Amino acid sequence: MSSLAAVREGYERFDPRAYLQNNYVPPRADFSSEDCVVPWKLRCLAETFASGEIRGRTLIDVGSGPTIYQLLSACDHFEEIVATDYLAVNREELQRWARGEPGTFDWSPFIQHVCKIEGRGEPWQEKERRLRGRLRRILPIDVHRPDPLGSPLRPPADALLSAFCLEAVSPDRATFARALGHVGSLLRPGGHAVLLGALGESFYLAGAARLPVVPLAEDDVRGALAGAGFVLRRFCSYAMPPALRTGVDDVDGVFFAHAQKPMEA
Repeated sequence: MSSLAAVREGYERFDPRAYLQNNYVPPRADFSSEDCVVPWKLRCLAETFASGEIRGRTLIDVGSGPTIYQLLSACDHFEEIVATDYLAVNREELQRWARGEPGTFDWSPFIQHVCKIEGRGEPWQEKERRLRGRLRRILPIDVHRPDPLGSPLRPPADALLSAFCLEAVSPDRATFARALGHVGSLLRPGGHAVLLGALGESFYLAGAARLPVVPLAEDDVRGALAGAGFVLRRFCSYAMPPALRTGVDDVDGVFFAHAQKPMEA
């Protein structure tokens, strides 16, 4: 069995609810401290989209998982958001949230926090309504195929967002770099890519699933972006403090990257 096949097999046991519980409730989602990892991620996203430079018709979110927090600041700047995931259980979780079904994960603290840091005085329910309205497609994706969606995105996306996906489904750095190139093909020339991901992580837990992760250093991410033809615009990182090392993974830190695909000559 190839390493990539082993990764795919592991994800058959992925439990979306366990993953959310491990990562998106306290202590990691503690909104009382800006130094906590989840507020740090939300601030990086809010600051990047606040510039107004990243905007257009379509944003594609690559490997959405069962989460929507990564789309909260982005949704104000696009007419349509296309969420994607390899796993049907994650796509179903997103569809239930988009329909407003009872019993889905409560993202309201995240939405309230984003509204607070964006500082526009917007009721959080309005942002929630807008994101639901713009989340128009939830599609299957396989980032290891040269054409990840099975057919080209028409028109190509104006921006690409991906959070904690590529390193978590790649058995080695070379596969990570290739996957980044594959998803870059979904983006129009001149389009922007916004990435969040894990540094120095070798595994994470999601219920019965123990999923391998390729441990990345900052230079690995920078090199993969350059190799995929992107121009790096911003890069920053977060060191996971001891209090947030809860045993559900062995992550050392988180990176945030904003890069741009050059215009064609």
